[in-house]
Amino acid sequence: MSALLSPETPAFAVPEANLVPVSDHLGRLTPIPPSRMFLINKSLKVFQEKQPGVPVFDASQGDGGASLPGVPEALLDRAFELQKQHGTAYDMPFGTEAYRKAVAESYWKLAPDTDWGTANVIGTQGGRDGLQKAYQAMLALGHGRQGDVIVVSRVPWISYNWGPYGIGANVMWAPGRAEEGWAYSEEGLRACVTEAAKSGRKVAGLVITSPDNPTGQTLTLERQIALARAALAAGVAFVLFDWMYHAVGDGEPYDVNVLLRAFEPALRKRLMVLDGITKSLGGSNIRNCHLLADAEVVKTIVAQASHTVIPSFFSLAVAMAAYEKGFKEASAPIAGPTRTSRAWLRDYLKAQRLTHIIGQGYYAFIKVGDVLKAKGWADSEPMGQHLAENHGVAVVPGAFFSPYGGEWIRFSYATPVERTQGAATRLVEALKELGK
Repeated sequence: MSALLSPETPAFAVPEANLVPVSDHLGRLTPIPPSRMFLINKSLKVFQEKQPGVPVFDASQGDGGASLPGVPEALLDRAFELQKQHGTAYDMPFGTEAYRKAVAESYWKLAPDTDWGTANVIGTQGGRDGLQKAYQAMLALGHGRQGDVIVVSRVPWISYNWGPYGIGANVMWAPGRAEEGWAYSEEGLRACVTEAAKSGRKVAGLVITSPDNPTGQTLTLERQIALARAALAAGVAFVLFDWMYHAVGDGEPYDVNVLLRAFEPALRKRLMVLDGITKSLGGSNIRNCHLLADAEVVKTIVAQASHTVIPSFFSLAVAMAAYEKGFKEASAPIAGPTRTSRAWLRDYLKAQRLTHIIGQGYYAFIKVGDVLKAKGWADSEPMGQHLAENHGVAVVPGAFFSPYGGEWIRFSYATPVERTQGAATRLVEALKELGK
């Protein structure tokens, strides 16, 4: 052991060889803009002031506790009982062993032959926290460098653009065509690796989100596996499957055991899965999600989390209460209305002959390019405010997500069907008036 410096001499906390290298790149980063997702529905107040008493429709978000019922009171009561039994002392950075067991055994029913179990689970304080932890692990354990690349879709959820960037990753939009819902292709993923290499970068991670936000694009599990295998073969370090919306689809949720069995053990170590209760249980403000990952990856994330964000026990308890009840039954108050609205909206948009994407999840992506042209608007951003203030219906402009969504709007049908019907009817009336 080397001799300690005098306590009167400044000393670094780590050896010189392990110091973070000096770089001025932080001063040259583009400013990260605040998300406008939470503001668009505020414009409805302008309409209400102009036309008091006339109904307004918020089709901008799918928010448990607002657009749909939140977590049922019985589950909250059960979670509070668990909280009282558990106490209020610190938990581990991954949550608790009881939570890990509930996720692994009750929710996913992880099969022994996958070699994944409780040690592969880490609780997180919502989806954004889970994603940030995943991105950090991708950079550190992928190629061990900041500045490498996270690949997302051509029109991604807005926080996919900025979450990785804020922790030192560069985001790349994969090739994709609007008429195919900007879906990934094997050729496109290989092209991302090639493009990154041109600037001396490697791809630390690929995010596959299905059902997708914002487009609703939905991929079969078999298709996701094929894309992931192609990405890993091309040199992508990790593939993250964001399945936050899969439990509200028309079919059965994805089976993680099928996913894991599709990859030999060496490749399985490079997979991550994100899921939770914010969407399927209406727990938007409960903030509970979890990551599944290789046990060694989880150890790295847990070590870092011990110095940053530790999930609250109550958020874990709500999830455990739902898993204890049986998640299909627990999530029925959210999944049921969403499925009914989806079925109605799918037929309605088709009857209106609107170009659109409506797979599963919470959202339909609707093309409004002709209306934008008629109004002389460059993209859909001004349309969002105009629809809310003058027609009483809030949607999210596709331009918020990326320039490639500029001719589109996102319409949330995560509401009771009568609200979806009212919002969609009001939207179509507005589009017809604007297109004159």
